[in-house]
Amino acid sequence: MELPVNKFKQGLKGDKPMWGLWLGLPDASCAEIVAGAGFDWLLIDSEHAPFELGSTMRHLQAIAPYGVPAIVRPEEGRTALLKRILDIGAQTILVPMCDTAEQARELVKAVKYPPQGIRGLGSSLARAANWNRIPGYLQKANDEICLVVQAETVTAMANLAEIAAVDGVDAVFIGPSDLSASMGHIGNPDHPEVVAAIEQGFEIINAAGKAAGLLCINQAKAQHYVAKGAKFVGVGVDTLLLSNAAKQLAESFKSGDAESQGQADASQSSGY
Repeated sequence: MELPVNKFKQGLKGDKPMWGLWLGLPDASCAEIVAGAGFDWLLIDSEHAPFELGSTMRHLQAIAPYGVPAIVRPEEGRTALLKRILDIGAQTILVPMCDTAEQARELVKAVKYPPQGIRGLGSSLARAANWNRIPGYLQKANDEICLVVQAETVTAMANLAEIAAVDGVDAVFIGPSDLSASMGHIGNPDHPEVVAAIEQGFEIINAAGKAAGLLCINQAKAQHYVAKGAKFVGVGVDTLLLSNAAKQLAESFKSGDAESQGQADASQSSGY
């Protein structure tokens, strides 16, 4: 058995944008369903969604057969927590609220084995090493780890050039929602000042030779940000997909729109 290649890290070096989906529903069946949908990457969000280490691992297990890269976003960048996330099999980690280059350097050390870092060794207990069945895992693992740091405050944007320049940071993700709040425009990530800051951020990140990303569920705006330098974009959230589709279905029946839709569907197999 060989160490899996980090397809997300590979994709960052390509010339095509990478479209992803945010996962907030902790049932692994949801992850398995969307893993086959065709996205370039999926992100398991344990910063805001009710994931624990076990449910995060079950998501990784459900996604793995489909070959789509999985990113894990922990609630914070604690060294011990990052070690455990890597041990359960995550190869790409997105760490929120990275405000300084010093924080970024500490995160790099946390996700790398010595001599590049301080990640603790426990491969006999680690799914990532297939419980010591991957030859040379300890020597090869660093090459397949991808660290994405999240810039989402005014402080982070002021330090962005230094953060992006840190060796071992593979990409920088700009968080529009928290950035809008930090800039005094809470709840309005489309404010012109916020958009301008994001676009300038992409220029800085790309100039450092790193990949830039963000979450943007509006298709036209997402394409706009790609044109401005975004390499990877989250374009949906599983909770919103379910919530919005359920609401639209209920409203269509209550408004009478479902009658005409039902006639159109009558000649098609339901698949049930």
